[in-house]
Amino acid sequence: MFDEWLRRYKDRLLAGIVRRLTAVPPTAVTLLAFIVGLAAAVAIVLGQRPLALALWLANRILDGLDGAMARAQGRASDLGAYLDILLDFVVYAAIPLALAAAADEPRTTTALLVLMASFFVNAASWMYLAALLERRGEHTGITRVVMPPGLVAGTETILFFSAAILLPRFVAPIAWSMAALVAVGVLQRVRWAVRGL
Repeated sequence: MFDEWLRRYKDRLLAGIVRRLTAVPPTAVTLLAFIVGLAAAVAIVLGQRPLALALWLANRILDGLDGAMARAQGRASDLGAYLDILLDFVVYAAIPLALAAAADEPRTTTALLVLMASFFVNAASWMYLAALLERRGEHTGITRVVMPPGLVAGTETILFFSAAILLPRFVAPIAWSMAALVAVGVLQRVRWAVRGL
């Protein structure tokens, strides 16, 4: 929901770092972000919540950095964008799986399963719609792929996952709330598709 608005400020904030990393390939940062994200999931399972939160936030910063680096270095590519989204999705799955592995009650596991199911439906709702918009030539953004907006995007995912990592007793209501908002975003896209396609 806030990603487009925040992207302008994010690129400005990261500009100083980007200038210092001109010799580093953006794909290396993408791979580092992936490793750090998986480490966050492992830290959750091991009960190291503060470390998990730090690693999760580092993953998100690195994820924002690779795209800014690619654009600044003139290295933006379809392969880089593909790897970025693919590895993001692996981390987005690993965090709820780790939270479920660390949970000690079925209701929390159920809530996390519903959340992951909502991610699956959400991915289908925006990826295929993005492909249709691309085919129609409606790509106007700075990213490599058209991202039809939804209620929950990167910023909201950072907030929800951070809360779930820090507040293990409240993982179930956090997961249910996020799943509900993701579902609303899917319905928004369906309504847009019915009117616009």
